[in-house]
Amino acid sequence: MIKLYSLTAVILLFFVGCTKKDTMKYHVGQEWNYKTRPGEENSILKIFKIEECPATGKVLHISINGLKMKDPHHPEGIADKISHLPVTEEALDKSVIRIKKDTRKLPDSLEMDGYSYWKKEFDKGSAGLFSIPISEIVNEMEKSIVSGDYIK
Repeated sequence: MIKLYSLTAVILLFFVGCTKKDTMKYHVGQEWNYKTRPGEENSILKIFKIEECPATGKVLHISINGLKMKDPHHPEGIADKISHLPVTEEALDKSVIRIKKDTRKLPDSLEMDGYSYWKKEFDKGSAGLFSIPISEIVNEMEKSIVSGDYIK
């Protein structure tokens, strides 16, 4: 009887172990199509860092290219990218449509500069992360830049 329970346990562990899938949906280097603002349908978000923070859980660091954000400080009056946004997995789940590319490419220096600044402020308790959809983040950032209500 004990042998039967042991065999059953081994079989169950085997099947659970064999059927366990990679539950991590997001990876560094992925580029995603997402629910954009009107006129920015070609905009792409890229995941360039993922980390686990004890206070907040998983933080995904993304950059976005292909934007048309009003920016009176930009020579052309339009900013086409955001080099760093710290977001929750929930924010991406609300936003992404389909994966465009999965290159596993490492971040560039602009992305890492933005991350480094954020990390320093986050560790001091002066910065947070976004949990709203990406298009709403872009809207709020644009409003802040246009009104001049942001920290340089």
